Amino acid sequence: MTSPKTRETDLYPPLKTYLEGQGYLVKSEIGAADIVAVRGDEDPVIVELKVSFSLTLFHQAVARQAVTDLVYIAVEHGSGQRFAKALKDNLSLARRLGLGLITLRLRDGFVEVHCDPGPYRPRQSKPKRARLLREFVRRVGDPNLGGATRAGLVTAYRQDALRCAAHLAVNGPLKGAAVAEATGVAKATRLMADDHYGWFERVSIGIYALTPKGREALGTYASALPDTK
Repeated sequence: MTSPKTRETDLYPPLKTYLEGQGYLVKSEIGAADIVAVRGDEDPVIVELKVSFSLTLFHQAVARQAVTDLVYIAVEHGSGQRFAKALKDNLSLARRLGLGLITLRLRDGFVEVHCDPGPYRPRQSKPKRARLLREFVRRVGDPNLGGATRAGLVTAYRQDALRCAAHLAVNGPLKGAAVAEATGVAKATRLMADDHYGWFERVSIGIYALTPKGREALGTYASALPDTK
C-alpha cells in the first residue's frame, strides 16, 4: 500500500510546500502536533502525519481538536485496490469525526485534499432501513451470536431454505407449489431453482429433491430450523 522505506519525515517537505503555497507559515513538531500552519488571524491548522492509516492517527487527530477545529490527517497515497478501499473507508470515518484528510504522492510531491474539516451528518438510506427491518421481521427467533462472521449466518432466506429442505427430507421429491403450500415459503419454487446453497436438485420438470448436502445442512442448522409443517 505504501513505499516500503517511507518514513513520516518524508511526508513533511511536500506538505509544507503545499501549505506555504496556500499562504501559511508552517512549522513542525509544535507541542504534540506534527505540523502547525498559521495564516494571518485565522484559526491554526494542525496536520497529523502517518505513513499509513491507523487508529492511533485518528486518536491523535481527535485530541488536536481540543486546540482547533481545523485538523487534518495525512498519509502517503498508496496504490492498488487495497489502498483505494482503505482510503474510501477512512475518508468516511474522517468526515464523521469532523477531520480533514490529505494524501501525498512522494514520487512527484502531489498533495490531494480529499475532505476539509467540518460538521458531518450522515444521510440515512430509506431502502437500507427497509431491508434491515424486513430481515428482522422475517427472521424466526435469534439463531446467531452477535459478532459472528458473515459466513454461515442464519438469515431469513436460509431459514426459508431450511423449511423447504426439511419438508423434502420427510416427504421426498415434490413440486415447488406443493412445498410452498406446505411450508408457507411463497417463493419456494424460485428458491429451490436458484439453489444458492447446493441443497436442492431438480429431478424432473417442476419437481425438486433434497441433495446430500441439503441433508447435512439440516443437521448443521438443526437448532435454527424453524417450525415446519
